[in-house]
Amino acid sequence: MNTLQNPLALVSRLLLAAVFLPAGISKIGGFEGTAGYIASVGLPMPALGAAVAIAVEVLGGVALILGLGTRWAALALAAFTLVASFFFHNFWAMPAEQQMMQQLMFMKNIGLVGGLLALVAFGAGAFSLDARRKG
Repeated sequence: MNTLQNPLALVSRLLLAAVFLPAGISKIGGFEGTAGYIASVGLPMPALGAAVAIAVEVLGGVALILGLGTRWAALALAAFTLVASFFFHNFWAMPAEQQMMQQLMFMKNIGLVGGLLALVAFGAGAFSLDARRKG
């Protein structure tokens, strides 16, 4: 199993980045819609929130792909995802017909946070710029 550690770390980073990078890029083109959605849940400064979401998702996604600053990127993405889940997938406060879907989205995000925290704990693996910088 040890021989699979580095390839699996790479696959893990790529799969997690596949969630965040496209989401961040789509927010750039749909900036007004993203800001409007943020405002719709009552958060202050929705334009700033949209810009922060874009930065975290795009920069964090690229960092995961490259394996550069992986632990910090994964930590930022985990915190962002956890906080966003409570505001945007708060199934406990939704009408009954929306609860199941929002609970699924919430729990999916909790799983993503778990995967990201594993990267924080164990790092990017040998197939990364982090490993090359170490020597």
